[in-house]
Amino acid sequence: MTAPGNAIAGTVEPMSLAVREALGGHRGANPLVGAVVTAPDGTVLATGFHRGRGTAHAEVSALERFAAASRIPQAGATLWVTLEPCDHFGSTGPCTEAILASGIRRVRYAVADPTGPDGGGAARLRRSGLDVEQLAPDATAASGADGLNPRWVQGRESGRPFVTAHLAQSLDGRVAAADGTSQWITGIESRRHAHAVRSRVDAIVVGTGTVAADDPRLTARNAAGQDLPLQPVPVVQGRRGVPGDAALRSGPKGGPRDWIHVLDHEPQAVLDRLAESRISWPHGGARPGHVLIEGGPTVLAAWLGAGLVDEMFVYQAPLVLGGGPTGLDLPQLTTLTQAVSLQLDLAENGALSRLGEDVLLHYAAH
Repeated sequence: MTAPGNAIAGTVEPMSLAVREALGGHRGANPLVGAVVTAPDGTVLATGFHRGRGTAHAEVSALERFAAASRIPQAGATLWVTLEPCDHFGSTGPCTEAILASGIRRVRYAVADPTGPDGGGAARLRRSGLDVEQLAPDATAASGADGLNPRWVQGRESGRPFVTAHLAQSLDGRVAAADGTSQWITGIESRRHAHAVRSRVDAIVVGTGTVAADDPRLTARNAAGQDLPLQPVPVVQGRRGVPGDAALRSGPKGGPRDWIHVLDHEPQAVLDRLAESRISWPHGGARPGHVLIEGGPTVLAAWLGAGLVDEMFVYQAPLVLGGGPTGLDLPQLTTLTQAVSLQLDLAENGALSRLGEDVLLHYAAH
């Protein structure tokens, strides 16, 4: 392992830059990863980050920029990566192959890759003659790399998908007016963002109450309202029946669509059912890699209370409704010490952004 350093040619500064790059990506089935290429004197030559499942990995992005713009011989450069380069096929090829093809001979990474049958690709790169080292724990912590993906790693280790939750509410925390009307609390920009998130998940979970009250289609649509090519699988949680003419049963152009009804209120029962379902997930794979919770107050509270929400987007509209249901219902929490704690998340749009007249708050679980 390398020893911690303070100069950019050392360990902390280039890896800190790679961490900042990584935060430009989307959380989900794949981790946040950033990469930096430096010259022998520490000059930054190229950067890159992983934008989300199905897109070029951070290493590939940085190496392509390096090859296009730099006159420094590849053999003299160093590749810094927040996560050990992968050595397996997913929606893209192994990063080890791209690194070997690039001509770079020196690689430094911060966190070991927990995926794949044999872990990450450091061993393969070493067998190919590259100088590959993992940063020491204190240098990794100083760069912030160890804090990029703790919930993603936790999910991988437990065999469950990454879980995102949506909550659209008024300033006084209401998700509907006293008479039950709820469309639309938030503006069109917030709804577009919500559909963009839908487009990158494998499944959307709602409760039977939401199906009965709103009859949602649960599709991912573009700004023109047209269905996108990849559609999440609707998952209904609860014991009440789903009407035969429910909108979620129909796919684009009215055709048949896979959907799942889990006759249970427990989130773990939903995860178990998803893991055993043999359906065609939109982004490939035998199991869903990313699940979105769009249920009402009871469903969302159940997932949050079970500690299964990894990320939450809260769309805050400039409205005061004065009555109606609140966005979360956790009556079992009766004192401050029992509160569910979240932290602001700097990934993607940052922790706080504006969507038209609404405010978007982005949270991550501890």
